[in-house]
Amino acid sequence: MILNQIVFSKKTQNNRFEVDKTSEKPLRSVAKAVSWRCIGTLDTLIVSYVVTGAIELAASIAFVDFLTKLILYFFHERIWNHIKWGK
Repeated sequence: MILNQIVFSKKTQNNRFEVDKTSEKPLRSVAKAVSWRCIGTLDTLIVSYVVTGAIELAASIAFVDFLTKLILYFFHERIWNHIKWGK
Protein backbone atom coordinates (compact mmCIF):
# COMPACT_ATOMS: atom_id res chain seq x y z
CA MET A 1 0.00 0.00 0.00
CA ILE A 2 2.75 2.49 0.90
CA LEU A 3 4.73 1.45 -2.16
CA ASN A 4 1.67 2.07 -4.36
CA GLN A 5 1.29 5.58 -2.90
CA ILE A 6 4.95 6.35 -3.55
CA VAL A 7 4.80 5.07 -7.13
CA PHE A 8 1.48 6.83 -7.82
CA SER A 9 2.73 10.08 -6.27
CA LYS A 10 5.92 9.93 -8.35
CA LYS A 11 3.98 9.42 -11.58
CA THR A 12 1.77 12.41 -10.77
CA GLN A 13 4.78 14.58 -9.99
CA ASN A 14 6.60 13.54 -13.19
CA ASN A 15 3.55 14.52 -15.26
CA ARG A 16 3.39 17.85 -13.43
CA PHE A 17 7.07 18.46 -14.20
CA GLU A 18 6.40 18.09 -17.90
CA VAL A 19 3.57 20.64 -17.73
CA ASP A 20 5.52 23.11 -15.55
CA LYS A 21 8.74 22.82 -17.57
CA THR A 22 7.77 25.62 -19.98
CA SER A 23 5.63 27.72 -17.65
CA GLU A 24 8.35 30.30 -16.90
CA LYS A 25 8.99 32.39 -20.01
CA PRO A 26 12.12 34.56 -20.43
CA LEU A 27 10.01 37.73 -20.39
CA ARG A 28 8.67 36.76 -16.94
CA SER A 29 12.25 36.29 -15.74
CA VAL A 30 13.12 39.76 -17.04
CA ALA A 31 10.12 41.31 -15.27
CA LYS A 32 11.01 39.58 -12.01
CA ALA A 33 14.64 40.62 -12.35
CA VAL A 34 13.76 44.28 -12.99
CA SER A 35 11.25 44.48 -10.13
CA TRP A 36 13.65 42.87 -7.68
CA ARG A 37 16.54 45.05 -8.81
CA CYS A 38 14.47 48.20 -8.28
CA ILE A 39 14.01 47.18 -4.65
CA GLY A 40 17.65 46.15 -4.31
CA THR A 41 18.91 49.32 -5.97
CA LEU A 42 16.90 51.52 -3.65
CA ASP A 43 18.46 49.66 -0.74
CA THR A 44 21.95 50.06 -2.23
CA LEU A 45 21.36 53.76 -2.86
CA ILE A 46 20.26 54.38 0.73
CA VAL A 47 23.08 52.35 2.28
CA SER A 48 25.68 53.92 -0.02
CA TYR A 49 24.45 57.40 0.83
CA VAL A 50 24.52 56.68 4.56
CA VAL A 51 28.08 55.31 4.31
CA THR A 52 29.54 57.91 1.92
CA GLY A 53 27.38 60.98 2.57
CA ALA A 54 27.61 61.81 -1.15
CA ILE A 55 24.48 61.34 -3.26
CA GLU A 56 26.43 61.37 -6.56
CA LEU A 57 28.72 58.55 -5.41
CA ALA A 58 25.79 56.64 -3.94
CA ALA A 59 23.88 56.95 -7.23
CA SER A 60 26.90 55.74 -9.20
CA ILE A 61 27.27 52.71 -6.95
CA ALA A 62 23.54 51.98 -7.18
CA PHE A 63 23.57 52.27 -10.99
CA VAL A 64 26.46 49.82 -11.45
CA ASP A 65 24.90 47.51 -8.87
CA PHE A 66 21.57 47.61 -10.74
CA LEU A 67 23.07 46.63 -14.09
CA THR A 68 25.38 43.86 -12.91
CA LYS A 69 22.88 42.22 -10.59
CA LEU A 70 20.04 42.48 -13.11
CA ILE A 71 22.08 40.45 -15.59
CA LEU A 72 23.21 37.94 -12.96
CA TYR A 73 19.66 37.47 -11.65
CA PHE A 74 18.25 36.89 -15.14
CA PHE A 75 20.70 34.05 -15.84
CA HIS A 76 20.21 32.68 -12.32
CA GLU A 77 16.45 32.47 -12.93
CA ARG A 78 16.88 30.85 -16.34
CA ILE A 79 19.19 28.18 -14.91
CA TRP A 80 16.80 27.45 -12.03
CA ASN A 81 13.93 27.18 -14.50
CA HIS A 82 15.63 24.08 -15.93
CA ILE A 83 16.01 22.41 -12.54
CA LYS A 84 13.10 20.12 -11.71
CA TRP A 85 13.90 19.86 -7.98
CA GLY A 86 11.19 21.36 -5.79
CA LYS A 87 8.60 21.92 -8.51
